[in-house]
Amino acid sequence: MTKEIKKIKNNTLDFKNLEENHLSIQLSLDGFSFCIYNKVVNDFCAFAIYEFEQTSISPYQHLDLVSEIFQQEKLLQQKYSSVSVSHFNNLNTQVPEPFFEKDKLNQYLKYSVKVLENDFIAFDKLKNTDIVNVYIPFVNINNFLIDTFGAFEYKHSSTILIEKLLHEYKNLTNDFCFINVTHHHFEIVVLKNNNFELFNCFKFNTKEDFIYYILFTAEQLQLNPEDLKLVLMGDIEKNSELYTIAYQYIRNISFYSPTNGSDFLKDQLSEHSNFTLLNHL
Repeated sequence: MTKEIKKIKNNTLDFKNLEENHLSIQLSLDGFSFCIYNKVVNDFCAFAIYEFEQTSISPYQHLDLVSEIFQQEKLLQQKYSSVSVSHFNNLNTQVPEPFFEKDKLNQYLKYSVKVLENDFIAFDKLKNTDIVNVYIPFVNINNFLIDTFGAFEYKHSSTILIEKLLHEYKNLTNDFCFINVTHHHFEIVVLKNNNFELFNCFKFNTKEDFIYYILFTAEQLQLNPEDLKLVLMGDIEKNSELYTIAYQYIRNISFYSPTNGSDFLKDQLSEHSNFTLLNHL
């Protein structure tokens, strides 16, 4: 079963004239979200988040749940000028481009991910870097979306996250640690001296798990918590227990602030939330 968590729609949206709009979709094993970007006014005009009630699902169940949303949601039954899809999971790793070979994709993943014989493996070349992101997408959902929309662009969510942060923070030389919280997972990106240092994804159940993984990462990379700049985004707010425990150990904490915010969404969503979905345009 699926549960609608949040839905925002511009009432002036013309359902008969959506061809000039871009549809962005994010897939994960515990949810589904999408937004529509109007290219004429350069702003979003619709946004929705769904959660799956089951916490552990098979690929077939995953497809059934996504299909259920498409059957219910009229906005997903329209035609769009372009469609992009991001895959959020922890089935990925980064490979330095000089060591990357297309015919060895499974070897890059096998030490950190359980790779099955029939798994399809994809990769993204990160812009303006010598890094390749290798990952396993939700290929059955991709096939469903091809049947629905035709051709579309897809990436791993971490590709969008890393590329955007490298672009926005390229002129700053401080050490930054970015935390993107999604349900009971968080992605961590570390930039040191304007260079990409690390990406990882952790599953956590308690606030103690949350801060442990952050401090452990800082220790491994020899980052001083007193000097480290921690930037938060995603499902985390200043009044949350995650923020409270992080502030006990790291004083220099801020929330991500987009360079170009949305007028339509600003009163209904935190500007630091849904980072990869809203930046895959």
